[in-house]
Amino acid sequence: MTISTDRNQQFQQLNRLIKDIDAGMLTTVDDDGSLHSRPMFTNNEIDSDCAIWLFTYASSHKVVEIEHCQQVNLSLSSSEQERYISISGSAQLVKDRNKLQQLWKPELQTWFPKGLEDPDIALLKVKINKADYWDSRTKFQPQTIS
Repeated sequence: MTISTDRNQQFQQLNRLIKDIDAGMLTTVDDDGSLHSRPMFTNNEIDSDCAIWLFTYASSHKVVEIEHCQQVNLSLSSSEQERYISISGSAQLVKDRNKLQQLWKPELQTWFPKGLEDPDIALLKVKINKADYWDSRTKFQPQTIS
């Protein structure tokens, strides 16, 4: 995927903003249209496909929700650094052992006790459509990347 220089710079800025934030809240749409949020450990990086990756169990309810409605929101914050980020995108389940190994961090053992040996472990790929952020350096003027 080729992205414009301006957009590439925006995603590099977003990458800098999320670099030291380990967890966020992922919001999905339930079958009845209600919103459902839960904490997720992030990999702190946006890949070359403008996506962020999250570990999950393939059998979890959030995966069922994503199969019905791929639109999600991932909110990240660092109150110490007065930084708040809202990422809107589309999610999909990915069962790729190589990608799982590439992204695995020891901190994930808390949520996934069997580690990469668990046959139900998978990834959510959140393709970023839009991101809004508020940062103390910008005097909290909202910034949008789309």
